Amino acid sequence: MTERGILDTSAVVLLGRLHEQHLPEEPVITAVTLAELSVGPLVATTRKERAARQAVLQQAEADFQPLPFDADAARAFGRVAASLRAGGRKIQARSYDAMIAATAIANGLPLYTVNPDDFSVINGLDLRPIPHPDQALSPT
Repeated sequence: MTERGILDTSAVVLLGRLHEQHLPEEPVITAVTLAELSVGPLVATTRKERAARQAVLQQAEADFQPLPFDADAARAFGRVAASLRAGGRKIQARSYDAMIAATAIANGLPLYTVNPDDFSVINGLDLRPIPHPDQALSPT
């Protein structure tokens, strides 16, 4: 059986630089990640940055059919928000992350991220950290 998993926005942005062995066999994204990526080109401060962010957005749109933030995800969002609050985090600062996590929980899928600390206090989330490509690799 092919393992399906959700890539969060950090993983999508770095996708071309991540090692395949750290990714699910069938990666998917959420509509929330697509929304978050859509903001990028609009808030970029240079032409080069805008072009790079637009390229990531267009690649994500071409490569993925995003999972919706639906009624099940909305219900899971309440549990995620409660976990974040119990962990001392403000939900407003983590709203995209919380919605992505809720979508993962609602769909029963693991969440792959380069920023595991953003999700570490969320109960019921199958979190799969991905090493950042700029981290020094330890010798094997």
